[in-house]
This record gives sequence, C-alpha cells and structure tokens, in this order.
Amino acid sequence: MVSTIPSLNSANISQLRLDIRNLQPQLVEWRRRLHQYPELGFTETLTAEFVSEQLKKWGIDHQTGIAKTGIVATLDSGKPGPVLAIRADLDALPIQEENDVAYKSQHPGIMHACGHDGHTAIALGTAYYLAHHQHCFQGIVKIIFQPAEEGPGGAKPMIEAGVLKNPDVDGLIGLHLWNNLPLGTIGVCSGSLMAAVEKFQCTIHGKGGHGAIPHQTIDSIVVASHIVLALQTIVSRSVNPLDAAVVSVGSLQAGKTDNVIADSAKLLGTVRYFNPSYQGFFAKRVEQIIAGVCQSHGASYDLNYAPLYPPVINDKRMAELVQSIAETVVETPADVIAECQTMAAEDVSYFLEAVPGCYFFLGSANPDKNLAFPHHHPRFNFDETVLGMGVEMFVRCVEKFCK
Repeated sequence: MVSTIPSLNSANISQLRLDIRNLQPQLVEWRRRLHQYPELGFTETLTAEFVSEQLKKWGIDHQTGIAKTGIVATLDSGKPGPVLAIRADLDALPIQEENDVAYKSQHPGIMHACGHDGHTAIALGTAYYLAHHQHCFQGIVKIIFQPAEEGPGGAKPMIEAGVLKNPDVDGLIGLHLWNNLPLGTIGVCSGSLMAAVEKFQCTIHGKGGHGAIPHQTIDSIVVASHIVLALQTIVSRSVNPLDAAVVSVGSLQAGKTDNVIADSAKLLGTVRYFNPSYQGFFAKRVEQIIAGVCQSHGASYDLNYAPLYPPVINDKRMAELVQSIAETVVETPADVIAECQTMAAEDVSYFLEAVPGCYFFLGSANPDKNLAFPHHHPRFNFDETVLGMGVEMFVRCVEKFCK
C-alpha cells in the first residue's frame, strides 16, 4: 500500500493529563476486547453488555435497550449547569478481517473496519474519568452509545426514544477516528462536514433476443449504459457549480452470455451532497433521466430511490469550542485542519439537526507502523495512542461547555 499520509515517528502526548495517560493501557484493553467480538447494526448485544458491565462497575446510571441495543449513560455533577451529550457508535461491518493481530475478530465475516471499537473505548474512558472527577464540571453529561451507524441507522430511533430529553440536551459532540489524517491531528469546521447520502436501485426492462438480430430486441444494456452516462449530467449541468455533489453508479448487472441480448439490467447507485437545499432534488432528476432514456428506447423501468442520512452540519459555536480545545491538545506537524470535508456520510447528522453540535475527525493513521489502511478495508487498523487523545478532547470539551 502506498500512503500519502505524512510520516509520524511519534506522537507528542505531553498535553494529556496524567490520569488520562495512566488510563491508556485500559483504553487499549477495552478497544481490543471490542475488536475481537464485532457485531452488526442492531445486533450489538455482546458489545452493549460489555459497555453496561463497565458502567455498573463505576456506579454510572445508565439505560439499556434503547433502539434495541443502544445505551445512554448519565453523569450528574450534582451542580446546576448545562447538559452536554457525547455520542459514540457501537457497530461493525460485514467484512472479513485480514489483519494478523492477537485481537483479530473472532466473528467470521464481521470486522471493526471503521474505528467504532475505538469510539466506544474513548466514550468509556470519558465516562470513567468524569465519574471519578465530578468536580471538574457542572451540570450533566449524557454519553450516548448508538447502534447501527453503518446501517440501517440507529441515531433517528434513539432520538425518537427520547435520548435528548429528560433532561434536554443543550449541545452534542462526537468524533470519528480518521485514517485520512496523521495521528493526533484534528479535523474540524463549522457548517457541512460530511455529506447527505441517498441510494437508488433501478431495473431496466427491455426485450431479449439473439445478439445477431438486435432489431428484434430492446437492449437493456444499451439503455442502462445511456442512463449511466446521462446521470452524470445532473452534477455537471443541474447542480450549482459552487455546490459539491456526487452521483455514482456502483453496479450494473445484466446478461449471462455473449450472444444473447439481455432483457433486463439492474443499476445500483449512490448520491452525495452537502447543501441540504438539494433534499428531494436528486430523486426527481434521477427519475426524470431514467424515464426519458427508457422512453426514447422503448424500455420500461422500476425505480426504488431511498434517502438515507442528511448532511452532517456543525453548529458554528460548537465547532469553535472544539477547535479552541484542539489547538491546546494536539502537537503534530499538521495540527488543526479546517479543510476536512468528505463525501462520506454519518447518521450523527440526525443528532445535529436536533441540537447544536459538532462532529470532528481525530487523525489515527501512522504509516510508520503500517497503520494507514483506509476505512472499510479488511486491513484497517489505527494507532491506539489516539485513544487517550480522544478522551482528553472529550474531557476538555466537557470542562469548557459545562462550567
């Protein structure tokens, strides 16, 4: 693998307080335990049991079984003040792990290939620290352990279950370990950070026949090919060039042999955009193009278009809070990066629609240790030094927000 991530011989963790540096071995142990037993969305029973066991040990009040496997821990300082929520996700991906490590996944075909095991460990470390240092904040901190971020989405059902109520949350923060940034670097900005995601599935119905007699057929592959090309005009000609958007067809399936014209073809695609004003726009344009191409060729179609997550949009005040803290914590050549937007999507967006919040990236790649494979790769892994950095960031956010 050739990496473009800057080399980083060592991370300077001198800004981490001693209690959090001392917690680092425990953070690694929790993360590796979680990594060994990954679970898919809404089936994170072992993961939830492990989280609950730790919270019970520390006497932290918490609710389980929210949106099936979600947990909310509540840390009350006993002093009046604001309510801050911290969100972490629990689920893994349907990927067979290829890492040769002692803590390799024990569940065939399932792997923590996106860092959620690290997110959960960081959230547990934050809960542990705050439970033992209640004097450092006022008000209440809720730690939300959310299922099913990778799909079909656990944020919305958790919100509908009332996790942002009783007491009402005033602000929310969350982080994503990010192998696109070197270890310890913070990516944070106000406004759009991650894209909305929508998907579509379309079956083109033509008329099959012999490959040597095409005039007796309606070639579904030709129709599908025209559709793939025409869909690209949505971004190039129907979207404001100052707005970023993506329309990608990731799968085209049709036919079984060389001399038979396929009677049907199936397209699978994804749409991404930052500007929430485009909600509903792409669904309409995608169908207009598919309908027009099909009509011109005498074909028909079935289309299933589904919006998944809205864009992740950070509140300006909350982003400034996170950035001000990041500037005091990180000591890397890149430091804090504001140009960190990505067309990847995250259902933390639903939380940020409901309350002012900030989601940020915490660089976790270290090419010198061969820990720079991208997210969702079967060899994804990260430098575990980042775990203590994540706890330090969360704790300082609590101290500054809840005062």
